[in-house]
Amino acid sequence: MVGVDQDLDAGRPAGGRRDQLAQAFTAHRSRLASLAYRLTGSLADADDVVQETWIRLQRSDADPATAPRDLAAWLTTTATRVALDLLRSAARRKETYVGPWLPEPRVTPTTERSGEGPETGAVLADEVSFALMVVLETLSPAQRAAFVLHDMFDLPFEEVADVLSRTPAAVRKLASRARDQVATGTPRKEADPATHRRVVEAFAAASTGGDLHALAAALDPSVLYRADGGGLVRAAVNVVRGPDRVARLVLGVLGQADAGIEAAVELVNGRPGLVFTQDGTPVAVVAFTVTAEGRIATVDVQMNPEKLAHVR
Repeated sequence: MVGVDQDLDAGRPAGGRRDQLAQAFTAHRSRLASLAYRLTGSLADADDVVQETWIRLQRSDADPATAPRDLAAWLTTTATRVALDLLRSAARRKETYVGPWLPEPRVTPTTERSGEGPETGAVLADEVSFALMVVLETLSPAQRAAFVLHDMFDLPFEEVADVLSRTPAAVRKLASRARDQVATGTPRKEADPATHRRVVEAFAAASTGGDLHALAAALDPSVLYRADGGGLVRAAVNVVRGPDRVARLVLGVLGQADAGIEAAVELVNGRPGLVFTQDGTPVAVVAFTVTAEGRIATVDVQMNPEKLAHVR
């Protein structure tokens, strides 16, 4: 799909209607991208959702009978329905997927950070933790949409019902069930940003230094390790549990890594994580959930090269 800017350059009509439409769409573009990412768990799919929504807007606006009267509502409905189509397609791919399916990480480059430190509110304001994104992957498409639209984007249930073509009562049930799963799958209280960063840095130091005892000490007794290689690169195909097993696995993986791989602490979905690169190309992104007690509860490793395409 062509980008909005490219599309505008072709066949721009007289009178500036196309310019006005593009300007109005651009004002909503960031919100639509955020919505689509939370619905699909894929930055690539989120881009496609935004592009397809723009194309459909132009088609709809060309006919006075179908032109949107409430642009924000129209865009939300259209983007959600496009995203749900992609989500259902992904659900079919998951049936034959090799190993755990993890969402695409959103890494914030250092140059895009604002404020005096990497954990400032401007960076974190629109981020959803990787741990929450993982839980969203366990919901049905309808549950996920109801939860995202109502709990994250504050849409009334009546509006969510219109988007999903369901009754308000049905949407309430969907959101309630999703809320229960989210509460079960995510820690009730996580570490503050400074503690989170300190723990991740300690994990990185112990891992690269081969210190099994220090590495295991940084892990929560119930720690989970999940890796997504998609069958394209070598990765653990089962979830690994427990400090000793996870620590030994991490040291084993790093011990077998190719020479020249470098690790850096970067923001992964708004929280400090690790980005591994080789010759400047990302080969793995690691997201962590850190408990309020300062222990690592989850280690999520995205290694599928197709899901690292957006990482810079």
